[in-house]
Amino acid sequence: MRRIRAAATGAVMLSLALAASACGGGSSNGGGSNDSPKELTYWASNQGASIEVDKKVLQPELDKFEKQTGIKVKLEVVPWSDLLNRILTATTSGQGPDVLNIGNTWSASLQATGGLLPWDKAQFDKIGGKDRFVDSALGSTGAEGQDPAAVPLYSMAYALYYNKQKFAEAGIDAPPATWDELIAAGKKLSKDGNWGIAMEGSNPSENIHHAYVFAKQHGADFFTADGKPDFTNDGVVTAVKQYVDLMAKDKIIAPGNAEYAQNQSVSDFAKGKTGMLLWQSASANLKSQGMSEDAYGIAPVPVQSGTPGAGKQVNSMVAGINLAVFKNTDNLDGATEFVKFMTSDAEQKILNTAYSSIPPVKAAQQDPAFNTPANAVLKDTLAKSAVALPQVPDESQFETTVGTAVKELFADAAAGRPVTTESVKAALTKAQQQMPTK
Repeated sequence: MRRIRAAATGAVMLSLALAASACGGGSSNGGGSNDSPKELTYWASNQGASIEVDKKVLQPELDKFEKQTGIKVKLEVVPWSDLLNRILTATTSGQGPDVLNIGNTWSASLQATGGLLPWDKAQFDKIGGKDRFVDSALGSTGAEGQDPAAVPLYSMAYALYYNKQKFAEAGIDAPPATWDELIAAGKKLSKDGNWGIAMEGSNPSENIHHAYVFAKQHGADFFTADGKPDFTNDGVVTAVKQYVDLMAKDKIIAPGNAEYAQNQSVSDFAKGKTGMLLWQSASANLKSQGMSEDAYGIAPVPVQSGTPGAGKQVNSMVAGINLAVFKNTDNLDGATEFVKFMTSDAEQKILNTAYSSIPPVKAAQQDPAFNTPANAVLKDTLAKSAVALPQVPDESQFETTVGTAVKELFADAAAGRPVTTESVKAALTKAQQQMPTK
């Protein structure tokens, strides 16, 4: 999923939503209807450089759908800072859109509210079958052993974007493959008002994505095998400290990045202020900000040692956007038809090209349009070295609490306060204490 997630209120609101699900979920009648067959409301997530960019991408496709079906789609592009709380409010009140984008990491949490339509075999058959989708994308659609809560729409992976000219000027011959190499390159690039790498230190979702990958590289996880929070084990503490130390100790991230939360790191890279960027499928965003594709290279995210792969060599979470149907939609058939349209081979090519993401639909992914060098890195990462974030009911609270803890650690680093093993463990202890108790 992308960009800013919910603030601390998200955990409280999710608790309310979970309580509502015990009384029948977000739907007052236990399911959808077809009372309004000629219209749909669609909440789209902000995938492009701005909401206006998204409207320009999506509206022609929605007009095409209306022409084909006679169903008018009312579009609202919701910023990431508001999306989760808006969805949780909708599941609690029963008043929501017909169709909505969700970050794929939220799938299990939103599934637990009972507010989303389950995608069983019969429902999948209406859109061409479950086997149309790649396995890695299906792995982030809900809790294991349950029918998915959503359908994959866009697949993404993290990659390392590097400025070719800056690398040449600094005498760096190749993109770094390990974190030690990244730090060494970052120090060569951090001079004359420029910095080695940009981060979104005030963005909880970006923080949790990187912290989770670092933890996996240290052989650790944030949850035990039975789904209980375990935020303070040695591997997790080491991972979070290593991430924050890129600013606190290694000093290859500008202190001002501690306040970044709105794609400023992408803008800094596009403007030549930083030499490297860790981002999900950034090509379209960089192009919209005037950076030529020839100006940067794309490489796999570094690992601790060796090359990316399975086990400890994981270097990305399985990023992406899923498409869900609100359980008490008043146009159930139309909503299903819309999901079929958006995940059709033709639309998958159009939409994923626009957002420089990877189609989660097998046939579309094989299209020559997605065989560019940039996409080769992303596809290889998704196939070999990416893992899904925990598909547990408390996942969204996990993102909020730990992501915010890391945000506060970046604030300490920016202010010159020491970031020690003890302070990292204290921050993670506080985050774990905010998680729901069973």
